Amino acid sequence: MNHNFKKLLIWQESLELVSETYEITKKFPQDERFNLISQLNRCSVSIPSNIAEGTSKSSVKHFKTYLESAIGSAFEWETQIIIAKKLNYINQEKFIRLENKIKRLQNMIYKFSNSL
Repeated sequence: MNHNFKKLLIWQESLELVSETYEITKKFPQDERFNLISQLNRCSVSIPSNIAEGTSKSSVKHFKTYLESAIGSAFEWETQIIIAKKLNYINQEKFIRLENKIKRLQNMIYKFSNSL
């Protein structure tokens, strides 16, 4: 089984999302430090982390469980970006770009999981 997670496009794309998330949340109000900033950063990190951890599992079934967690974190991240937009922490243009990016990543993880 054992995939090299660093070569997986889903891992590479999700790692890029982590960097972008940290950049975005730097601009959020400081009173969100322990709330939305922390939540967004943690669930963005959770996506590639679950993908990487899943590659170490001995069965496809276990790997898929970690991919499901990664997708769950991606949906959590999407919800938080919607909240950030509603609170006017990000503009419409950035929101649309980020929403397209996360939907693409969700789809990629889902298709990868189904291909196993």
